[in-house]
Amino acid sequence: MARRAGSADLPLHGGRVPPWLANRMTRLGAVVTEAIVHHYGRDELLRRLAHPFWFQSFGAVMGMDWHSSGITTSVIGALKRGLGPLSGELGIHVCGGRGKHSRQTPHELVTIGDRVGFDGAVLAQASRLVAKVDSAAVQDGFDLYLHGFVVTNEGNWVVVQQGMNDESRKARRYHWLSEGLKSFVDEPHSAIDGEKQGKIVNLTDHRAEASRRAQLDLLAEIGPDGIAREFATLEGCRGKLNSEQLVLPHLVMPAHHDVRAKDVLAPRLHATLAAAADRGPADFAELLLVPGVGARTVQSLAMVAEVVHGTPYRFTDPARFSFAHGGKDRHPFPVPTRVYDQTIGVLKSAVRKAKLGNDEELAALKRLDDQARMLERRVSGPSVEQFIAEERFQSHALGGRSVFGWEPEPEEKGAGGLRN
Repeated sequence: MARRAGSADLPLHGGRVPPWLANRMTRLGAVVTEAIVHHYGRDELLRRLAHPFWFQSFGAVMGMDWHSSGITTSVIGALKRGLGPLSGELGIHVCGGRGKHSRQTPHELVTIGDRVGFDGAVLAQASRLVAKVDSAAVQDGFDLYLHGFVVTNEGNWVVVQQGMNDESRKARRYHWLSEGLKSFVDEPHSAIDGEKQGKIVNLTDHRAEASRRAQLDLLAEIGPDGIAREFATLEGCRGKLNSEQLVLPHLVMPAHHDVRAKDVLAPRLHATLAAAADRGPADFAELLLVPGVGARTVQSLAMVAEVVHGTPYRFTDPARFSFAHGGKDRHPFPVPTRVYDQTIGVLKSAVRKAKLGNDEELAALKRLDDQARMLERRVSGPSVEQFIAEERFQSHALGGRSVFGWEPEPEEKGAGGLRN
């Protein structure tokens, strides 16, 4: 297939998420979901999951590889594990998954529907139709291997599914949202992730309505065998055809694994650092007195707060959110497990108190996000390269860990103070 210059799909990465990270992703994913539902409700969570940039940023803030296809599998898996015990309280249910788990989606929907009251059979049919559209009606060379279906007690839902192209070693992620859905075959997608590769037949584009009708008419007129004969004739003269191809919207993620300056909107990074320094001592004075908690944890909290409260335009650079908790493959730096655990602890405390009517801690997190937006055009800070270098230098002290093991102590002492 021809490739557009300078663009790339979500790279396919092998391997598994190590248990020490999967457990943290499960806990962080659950508590972030609780915070979003507390502030904005269940339907807003579905809208977030249907937004490809937010979804990628959500995975990055969890410590997954910021640009790879693995974020899709790991985020759906983390949410399914983390929200399962909370489904009765939150009214949110995660079905499906990768491979054989995807095929269980209809059965899961029927079972949940019987328990909470929505029509599980209707949603099971929706699940099958969504999978069929993206595997048959959108002929883009990607074979589906993951199907995640998130549904609320009211029967509203979002689907995130992903296909792979073995030849190019790329992936494409598809997002569906039930809100405002009028037809499964006329522009139903909320968004599609991935590079526009070569010629794509997209029969769900509204401009293909005439084509869909013509195909049904042709099937009724000459039957399957006649269609096969006509197709053979067309194949013989395909070189003469020069018709316009329908293309899909897309999110482009780079192929390189390391985080580079061009992947990050530096003003937003600087604003996050400045907001943490400004609001941290004021809003988290008691927290900062706890041994092991310091400015570095508040920085991670500020990035998590943006995931909870940020508007769509804030997530155009998903790589920036990997600066909260690093990445399992050491990109941009090893996962600072001590910071990660403190972040989860603070969020869980804030959500627990909010359930009892005390919103002060959750409000403090929102003030972090508000402050970052206010400071964005007025502050400066270290370059992306400098920030990464400092994080890697202090990784050992922050419990840095990756798939390669624990980070060793640096041989030379650094000049700056430790941001823990």
